[in-house]
Amino acid sequence: MVIKNASVYTEDGRFLIRDIFIEGDRFAAGPADVSDKEEIDGSGCYAIPGLTDIHFHGCAGFDFCDGTREAIEAMAAYEASVGVTNIVPATMTLSEDMLLGICKEAKAYREENSGGEPAEKKRARLYGINMEGPFVSVAKKGAQNEEYISKPDAAMFDRLSEAAGHMVKLIAIAPEVEGAMEFIEEKHGEVVMSLAHTAADYDTAVRAFEKGASHVTHLYNAMNPYTHRAPGVIGAAADAAKAEVELICDGVHIHPAAVRATFRLFGDDRIIMISDSMRATGLLDGDYTLGGQYVKVVGNLATLKDGTIAGSVTNLMDCLRTAVLKMGIPMESAVKCTTVNPAKSVGIYDVCGSITPGKRANVVLLKKENLDLKQVVLEGRLL
Repeated sequence: MVIKNASVYTEDGRFLIRDIFIEGDRFAAGPADVSDKEEIDGSGCYAIPGLTDIHFHGCAGFDFCDGTREAIEAMAAYEASVGVTNIVPATMTLSEDMLLGICKEAKAYREENSGGEPAEKKRARLYGINMEGPFVSVAKKGAQNEEYISKPDAAMFDRLSEAAGHMVKLIAIAPEVEGAMEFIEEKHGEVVMSLAHTAADYDTAVRAFEKGASHVTHLYNAMNPYTHRAPGVIGAAADAAKAEVELICDGVHIHPAAVRATFRLFGDDRIIMISDSMRATGLLDGDYTLGGQYVKVVGNLATLKDGTIAGSVTNLMDCLRTAVLKMGIPMESAVKCTTVNPAKSVGIYDVCGSITPGKRANVVLLKKENLDLKQVVLEGRLL
């Protein structure tokens, strides 16, 4: 397969008119390496790598915490259909038994789909699990279920990691809770430590980054605000040169001016755009659940009974569009923060995240005038 005449997003973060060559399920170096000469005209389109969402809970009526094969399959199919080709779904704060069941199901699904199956069945590829809770702060629980919040427990994490086939890529942790610093120091070499649902002050967050934390879950949300005398987690992350931050650009969670300011503060090397989507994504307004809690969805807003924002109802591709078309973020930066950065964060950039010979051939064609989806190529197959 050859995609011609598109503006292709390159590894150095530019758009250049060039051809894309695909052989089987991989990008190829040139025409001599391609046996199937089928051509796709990409004129008037951006060609970008398939997106990677490392933090979302559900979509299309399903939630990762349903803990079923049907849920994972439906979510993976929906995500692929909108150009999100690589997924790391998130759990919620639940009991250990519930989390064990979710982890086991994810492991079984991954083992059954480790070959060419995802592309054949038009599904995004499952690359891991984002464990959002239960090691969070009651004070900043947000939509997390307080009943199941617990202190950081290395033995519990080991049991869950084993059940998941060591697929846990990130774990949320409030650094101010008892045992958090010890947990970060002990486990940061095994999993990305993400400060989340936390009331930590600046000094506590700085210590957490020094101990090995390197990530912040949905920046600004479920943490103390940044102020000139109390910069908190946000200020500590800005000062920690290697810390990366998640950003929800759905138009609800963060004001456009704050999004623009965040890009100036952190730069597009350290921002990872996420959707944080819940099961109502892709569906109509109505009543849903998230982590077993009631959620009401009206338009782009999902809330608990007390009015707390409960995830988003926007997929990552729509977040990219919102960032570019409504928030003034450069297309090059938005693509980097939805493809390159998330893939690097969870250690899969060697196989996806850029249009590079040898990597899995995930390509999305977007019309330049409005970023509407024209075509998704999933591991060398047209969707």
